Amino acid sequence: MFISVPATSANLGPGFDSLGLAVDLRNEIIIKPSNFLSLSTKGEGANNNKIKKNTLFLNVFNENYKRLTGKEDNFRFEFRNRIPISRGLGSSSAVIVAALSASYVAAGFRYNKREILNRALKYEPHPDNITPAVMGGFNVACLENGRVYSKKRRLPDYLKAVVVVPNTPISTAHSRTVLPKYYHKDETIYSLSRAAYMTALFMSESWDLLRIASKDKLHQSRRMKMMPELFEVQKIALKNGALMSTLSGSGSTFFNLVYEKDAQKIAQALEKNFPQFRVMILNLDNHGIITKS
Repeated sequence: MFISVPATSANLGPGFDSLGLAVDLRNEIIIKPSNFLSLSTKGEGANNNKIKKNTLFLNVFNENYKRLTGKEDNFRFEFRNRIPISRGLGSSSAVIVAALSASYVAAGFRYNKREILNRALKYEPHPDNITPAVMGGFNVACLENGRVYSKKRRLPDYLKAVVVVPNTPISTAHSRTVLPKYYHKDETIYSLSRAAYMTALFMSESWDLLRIASKDKLHQSRRMKMMPELFEVQKIALKNGALMSTLSGSGSTFFNLVYEKDAQKIAQALEKNFPQFRVMILNLDNHGIITKS
């Protein structure tokens, strides 16, 4: 059995906890029946004892496998992690989504992506990462009565992501502590209008206006102050032709949406100015969860 889930970039500037898209950087899991529990991890987190235990994955998988089958069977799990951990690329959401879909495949059940998405809310209450991880593409999502309501737009091949991954993590929980409990009305209207505008631009493929739509006054600059060099990352990316440049999730990764023809130039400019950071050119993902029995 094979499970693959993509990395995601959430918020996209003004779309706090509601907008996100998937990039083709995937965690993969091979599952085999076994007489006892066995795990192996390669790639990101392979040298981290906490990550190697995959406690979150096992807890979600075992709970849902038992719900589906009424049994507690053993498996061998082989993890190939490519998504950087605690860098704002949806690594935790990828684990949750992978564990849920894996439980269905291992139990011999067909899964419905909408059901996976709604069950993921139990473990991740914000839909901005879990929605593109499940569905792929660009997604706008909201919650109503404990369910995710979302709309997806496929992303064209002529767009790429240039992501800048700093060598220092920022935890989502910690980054939320720098946000105010209350916002001014003008800040709220500023970001709300741009989140709505950004959604319209993605749906109509009006990419050249994203620079305006991706501005935010709710969370982004407050979080970037935790790592001030990110302001320069954004400045250089936009100067060299990025369509939009936003903090990925809560950081520390920065996400840049670019035309394919500009990707190499933008990546090289960022590598030159930030040799200590990892810069990657990635395809966008339209598939979300991929499984094979």
